Amino acid sequence: MARMAQTLAVVTRAEQLESSHVGTLVVAKATGEMLGVVGDPTDPVFPRSAIKLIQALPLVETGAADHFQLGNDELALACASHSAAPIHVATATRFLARAGFGPECLVCGAHLPIGTDEQRAFLRTGESPSPLHNNCSGKHAGMLLTAAHLHEPIEHYELAHHPVQQRIRQTIEDTLEIDLTGAIPGVDGCSVPNWAVPLDRLAIAFARLVTGESLPPARCLAAQRLLEACWSEPVLMAGQDRLDTRVLTRFSGDVFIKTGAEGVYCGAIRSRGIGFALKVTDGAKRAAEMAVGAILARFLEDAADLGQPEILHNAAGIAVGDIRPGGPLKSVLDGILV
Repeated sequence: MARMAQTLAVVTRAEQLESSHVGTLVVAKATGEMLGVVGDPTDPVFPRSAIKLIQALPLVETGAADHFQLGNDELALACASHSAAPIHVATATRFLARAGFGPECLVCGAHLPIGTDEQRAFLRTGESPSPLHNNCSGKHAGMLLTAAHLHEPIEHYELAHHPVQQRIRQTIEDTLEIDLTGAIPGVDGCSVPNWAVPLDRLAIAFARLVTGESLPPARCLAAQRLLEACWSEPVLMAGQDRLDTRVLTRFSGDVFIKTGAEGVYCGAIRSRGIGFALKVTDGAKRAAEMAVGAILARFLEDAADLGQPEILHNAAGIAVGDIRPGGPLKSVLDGILV
């Protein structure tokens, strides 16, 4: 019988429980050994943007990155869910221009910057957002350049039957060691296919991508190139004051994490040889970030602060409560030998 999702994070007010967020989590080694599990590790979830590193592998493996002489900034943006600060928009513009493309080639759609400060600054300009402001514009630029390098049509590059998406699907199958034959993909927020996959396979895959264990040589080199780009350009991966950027900066060369919509997170710790993947059932970002902090605090002495309760303030700046790791999550993590 499948294990039910359990509490990953709780919110208190006046020292009383106000809200709880349940979900599923897996911590695993590259060998496939499960170190800690909350909920059902085989439960399929849509990983959303948490797998942009995997989706970007063909950009390097096909030779497109070398052909267009992409720098670490552009490779990092290919793996990013950026806040649409000026540096992100400028990098996306330069990324596309490598192959003579403009923002009109992007089919990701336009939305306001997702960073609070970036959104306020943009609204003051009185302009309308373009696809360059989409947090996935770097991923889409990578897809377009891969198609151009391989002389594939760029029209409809977002559709599941296009060679670009078929290649990414095969990369997901190979990296996670799963079979997606007959699977019907969901449509991601940026219009590209997103396949539901088991959390345990995601955790193992990220352990392998970051450590290089059990990967074919070419894939290992491609993954390491992308990881080094992300660590060298952490602001491009997300934005100022966002968890991904803070962690990639603080633990450069060792820890990789990547958020996804609807409460998904994937990551790995190279020095510990582990990967993890989690899904908060109600999609709450605050709960997913708290769970990630608890994982990092358990395995890294220098990350103890990330596992502490986060004080919540109201609009007047008054501390009104906190969010903290849930009991089931703490019990599982405490049971893992480190």
